[in-house]
Amino acid sequence: MKKKGVFMTDKHWSIFKSIIKGENDRLHVGLIVDSPWMPGYCNISTIDFYAQPDVWFNSYVKIKKDFPDVLFLPDWWAEYGMATEPSGFGIKFSFYDSNLPSVHALAAEMDDVEDIVDALKIPNPRKDGLMPLLLNLQKQMMPKLESIGEQINIVSARGPMTIAAHLFSVTELLLCAKVEPDVYHKLLKKTTQLCKDWLCAQLEVCTKAEGVLVLDDITGFFSKFDYEEFAHPYLKEVLDSFDGKVKLLHDDTANDVPFTYMSDLGIDLLNFTHERSISSVRKQVGKNIVLLGNIPPMSLARNTPDEVYALAKECIDDYVSENGDTKGLLLSVGGGVPMGAKGENINAVLKAASEY
Repeated sequence: MKKKGVFMTDKHWSIFKSIIKGENDRLHVGLIVDSPWMPGYCNISTIDFYAQPDVWFNSYVKIKKDFPDVLFLPDWWAEYGMATEPSGFGIKFSFYDSNLPSVHALAAEMDDVEDIVDALKIPNPRKDGLMPLLLNLQKQMMPKLESIGEQINIVSARGPMTIAAHLFSVTELLLCAKVEPDVYHKLLKKTTQLCKDWLCAQLEVCTKAEGVLVLDDITGFFSKFDYEEFAHPYLKEVLDSFDGKVKLLHDDTANDVPFTYMSDLGIDLLNFTHERSISSVRKQVGKNIVLLGNIPPMSLARNTPDEVYALAKECIDDYVSENGDTKGLLLSVGGGVPMGAKGENINAVLKAASEY
């Protein structure tokens, strides 16, 4: 028999979907959480969080008990930080007890990029790199999640540009786009295919999942002209592959260029930078996309609860000034929950939302 308790039951998922549809009657808080924050908050090592399924499971149980009113996104996230997708291409990475994995670029000089890109084979996420381990984790955890009334509702992948930037570097990738555009496009076709395949592989395991989350900050590094050639087509190809799913996009780079293209991507929710006012983003994005934002993320780690509360109220007021009410807002930070975020500061955000 399922134990509903304080976990993200069908009711919680229904609340999330009602927000996506614009039918919510109150303001809720949603937070993107994963390995930057959870190990430290739960007082465990990052390696244990990655390597021990029971530790991973109990960490999610803890945060759900501590913050039962938060809609955690994507929730029950099987990931190894930024190493997940690049690992399929054979890239080297290093793990640490108290920090995220570091990924070591395949090339340091532009002269090497074309030969390396030509040699890259599109990974099979069911066999290559770290991805099969994460699929196995999801498969192992399914019965355990169901026993407490839970399931994986959203599957996640880093986007094509972010994967490519971790195979080389942001600087080398952007140089490649301008200096060797044919090589860039050849690379992006491969990372785009992996992004789609990785989401599909997870959906095969998480058969009840209704949403996909794509995280790609590199889209924010392009000018309007370059975004149209080097970013938008690849992001759109990924998102267009999942019709019928709730589509979430994370891009917290401080650049206005992508905002006016969001409706063409067909996304339902956007998580964006705190360095842009939420009223201006609402104006540029349009009315049909839920905004997940946009309190400064590091305020959860560095500020007092009173200061965080004030920032949350300011965010709400700014949103309402443009939107007229809180429809289409899921109060959050402008990005993921950072390392060192304090529980009392999360509660301050919840307080601001509940008092509106």
